[in-house]
Amino acid sequence: MKTPIRLLLAICTAFCLAGLARAADITGKWQSEFDSQIGVQKYVFTFKVDGEKLTGTAEGERSGGDKSSVAIEQGKVTKDGIFFVEKLDFQGNDLVIEYTGKMTGDNEIKFTRKVGDFATEEIVAKRIPEKHA
Repeated sequence: MKTPIRLLLAICTAFCLAGLARAADITGKWQSEFDSQIGVQKYVFTFKVDGEKLTGTAEGERSGGDKSSVAIEQGKVTKDGIFFVEKLDFQGNDLVIEYTGKMTGDNEIKFTRKVGDFATEEIVAKRIPEKHA
């Protein structure tokens, strides 16, 4: 009688863990729009996760039409959160932006965005639904 109960517990545990793994998957496109010291900024982040390694791009558009598209660096995803760096050339100056975030549900990530030594901002990125053919 113990064997079926243990088997049932093992199956339930496996399904729960699979659900947690799925909830933490940030692979895909995410968008964010926020006000900053330089005006409104719009971003689309494209993320790909392989284990704990995070790769992808950050495409930004700032007030005045300035646009950028860079590969994210130092990206990692752990059970505790998300981290990556965006390095960009802003008006002839090298700028390092560090993102630290946490998923809040399946479709939202809350980030703290540290812009060099100039500013720290709280932003939200929302998942862009995939279009199926």
